[in-house]
Amino acid sequence: MSGTITLRTERLELRRHRLEDVQPLHEDFGRDEKMFEFSGWNPYATEEQAAETVQGFLDGYDQDENAEGHFYGWAIDHQGELAGTIGAYDYDADANSIEIGCSIARRYWGKGFASEAIRAVLEYLLEEEQIDRVTAWCAADNIGSVRAMEKAGMALVSREEGALEIGGKTYDKLNYAATKG
Repeated sequence: MSGTITLRTERLELRRHRLEDVQPLHEDFGRDEKMFEFSGWNPYATEEQAAETVQGFLDGYDQDENAEGHFYGWAIDHQGELAGTIGAYDYDADANSIEIGCSIARRYWGKGFASEAIRAVLEYLLEEEQIDRVTAWCAADNIGSVRAMEKAGMALVSREEGALEIGGKTYDKLNYAATKG
């Protein structure tokens, strides 16, 4: 397995994170409540947290170069601007499956960047890395994520009623998957 390599689409470059990503991640993701409304996950809330998160990505890349690379974490770049992040994690060797997660800065919502990035990562993981199954989930109310996963070719495999409690609200959890072929 190769880990995080640069991937290019028609409009995007999916690249390794850099220290320069700390500030835009904090500004565009950590300070905007809409960015973590349906996940409750905000590793960019403060500049310090953003710096620690990016350092974790950099450490993951270093680990890959000294081992059998299984770290997948990309910055989504559009014309030199950080438009989002996408990563794959929780690799299950027995099932040969991995989960992905994607986040697009609000100013880029509605432009198809999420589905474009997801498609690129799915192709890479399924075809190049020879992973059999890629999964993802979202809150049922997160219409943007639902559309992005479906446009990228992922299929809804299950719905867990009331499975997510985020910010005092309860949501149904939608589970998606993509497989080879």
